[in-house]
Amino acid sequence: MPKNQFEEQELFGLRQALEPTGARTVVVSKSGQAATGMNRERYTPDGTIIDWNKQEGIFGKYHAVIVIGGKGAAKSLWDDPIVPQILVDHYRAGSVIAAIGAGIVVLARASLLNGRCASPDLDLAIAELDRLGIYCEEEDVIADDRIVTARDGSAASSLVKSIVELCQNTPT
Repeated sequence: MPKNQFEEQELFGLRQALEPTGARTVVVSKSGQAATGMNRERYTPDGTIIDWNKQEGIFGKYHAVIVIGGKGAAKSLWDDPIVPQILVDHYRAGSVIAAIGAGIVVLARASLLNGRCASPDLDLAIAELDRLGIYCEEEDVIADDRIVTARDGSAASSLVKSIVELCQNTPT
């Protein structure tokens, strides 16, 4: 998650949609410190991005990695040198990689999008994806070869459904 100005609907919507699946969620950010969302809600992540694999009970790769957005994604995630490495490493290991909203740019910069994604609702993200040559479609969720993108927090349930289906069909 971005270290500040994260999109609350994306984070909380995803966590709520993941809860009934029994999935264990780990939320990390660049600083690992309490963050303030775009609507002023505060959230403290479980740890830092650099320590993604040092979380209690984590052995090996995650089944899925999801990048959330918000205005803060452009400031703290788009140019982060570690996040793309984690995403590519997990993808190569067979994990599902997903992004929502402005977090989609992180997947594009990690060279994980094959030319198409769900259109995020943040103009800055759309402009950056266009600059990178990524075609955005007016779809809530697009799933393609273990890569899933979602327009915004309103698509959290559909995003989770796609992730769960891909995880069930992917050997780990």
